[in-house]
Amino acid sequence: MSRWRTNPRAPDPLASSGWGGGRRAQGPDLSWANPDLTRRQALRLGAVGVAGLAGLTAMSGCAAVPAPAPVDAPKVRGGVYSHGATGGGLRDTLDPHFPVTNPDIARVFQLYEPLLRWNNEYVVEPSLAESVEHSDDALTWTVRLRQGVEFHNGKTVTAQDVLHTLAVVTDPEKTSPGGTQLAEVLDLGNSAIVDPRTIRLQLKTPYAILDQLLAEYTVGVIPTDFDLAHPVGTGPFRVQRFVPGQLSHFERFDNYWEQPAYVDELFIYNFADDAAKVNALLAGQVQSIDNLPTYLAEGIGQQGATALIAESGAWTPFTMRVDVAPFNDVRVRQAMRLIVDRQQMIDQALNGYGTLGNDLYAPFDPGYAHDLPQRTRDVDQARSLLRAAGHENLQVELTTSSGIGGGAVESANLFVEQARGAGVQVRLSRVDPNTFYGDQYLSWVFAQDFWNTRNYLPQTANSSLPTAPYNETHFDDPEFNDLIRRAGAETDETRRNELQRQAQQIEFDRGGFIIWGFRNQVDAYSNLTTGLKPHRYMACDAFGFKHVSFVS
Repeated sequence: MSRWRTNPRAPDPLASSGWGGGRRAQGPDLSWANPDLTRRQALRLGAVGVAGLAGLTAMSGCAAVPAPAPVDAPKVRGGVYSHGATGGGLRDTLDPHFPVTNPDIARVFQLYEPLLRWNNEYVVEPSLAESVEHSDDALTWTVRLRQGVEFHNGKTVTAQDVLHTLAVVTDPEKTSPGGTQLAEVLDLGNSAIVDPRTIRLQLKTPYAILDQLLAEYTVGVIPTDFDLAHPVGTGPFRVQRFVPGQLSHFERFDNYWEQPAYVDELFIYNFADDAAKVNALLAGQVQSIDNLPTYLAEGIGQQGATALIAESGAWTPFTMRVDVAPFNDVRVRQAMRLIVDRQQMIDQALNGYGTLGNDLYAPFDPGYAHDLPQRTRDVDQARSLLRAAGHENLQVELTTSSGIGGGAVESANLFVEQARGAGVQVRLSRVDPNTFYGDQYLSWVFAQDFWNTRNYLPQTANSSLPTAPYNETHFDDPEFNDLIRRAGAETDETRRNELQRQAQQIEFDRGGFIIWGFRNQVDAYSNLTTGLKPHRYMACDAFGFKHVSFVS
């Protein structure tokens, strides 16, 4: 049996930007931001100030740098809070079930909520459901909803809304990322509403970790009459305005079932440029940013902001398409993995804010294969494999983007240098976020991407199976697929972990990811605010802006 049971107004960021009030929509006024902020300049931030950052303390109206307030400091109600999100573009969406970029994900956390959720320690806990229980054979799961939870339109959440949501995310014509594995195991035709607050979910096959799927942020519960043109959910904020590629504007939902948010309004802005993002924080234009460049984590404390650092299982892999030359030859993939100096990547691309990777994901999963030998840089072996594959003078193009965040561009530059030492010529193609996550996304032959913390089986459902929505490597290994299917159906954790161990061995030997490390999540917030805590799952306390408050 498995069970969970419940036991002063900030400056309006639009005022100086020409947005809102019937004026034309445009980006925030960042003309003062320096787009050429360099790593060397940024390292000097705390000592003499960075070119383009001079005078920002004065611009924010502070004569002295405020000390950070404790996260549990008394909360003050009111104010307008703004967050700077990394990346995004014209394909931005408010769709609860198809977020792609950081701004998309940030919006989802404000508007919608799943039945269960991951807490700050990455443990599943109740959300809209007060309890979730399964039968001994894991074929039947019973969900009991909280009493009186409201959608933004005032309608009470019912069992019918839950079944409708599950039908939407598993729709065979448009299966959502969070619904891919659910579609494999849920038998909605034989599931039933027991009463307005209780649902009995029947599965086609035993699935022992259904709770982890129900905790995905991409399975937010929506009403039966949901309309994306006027989206409503159960989240702590409701939407007021949305301009794809630029901003989203929210107001507090006062009937939120948990503690209502402290701030009156929330803005989320897109930033494709790290310099502009940091400058906006230090100038008081935004109160938090995700994916702070790690080389600023220490110096930013002398500029009126605090770095928010969380140990996480997040990763920024290099992705090799296993179905396209030259990476359809496993020897080439193995060589590319041997080229990487992983510790150098962590030291320089992440400035030490990370832990060593071994081409495997989900380091917090109890079944993580810690026993596999640590892969290290071996140029001679890499050259030998490339010769055997007929690619002694290999030339490849690596596609990256600032919109990926989390040390992506920095690690890409390092890889170019490391590959040169093995006789491989890598041409770096840096594209804007609109292009990277546009029509060619998931088609790049050799590229990068970002993933947040997940356990092993949910991650495979998102990235490593032929049915996965974001299978960047186009991995489709019959033996691997069978092991994952069997592992999901196994109710004995020891036996399930052994099946996972065999699947990880396959990915280690012939997968398409180069997973060089797990980055600590490094974000930042203004010392004039309080409330954000480190979170293993997602940036900025899982975009927990419902917790933030201005300091009194």
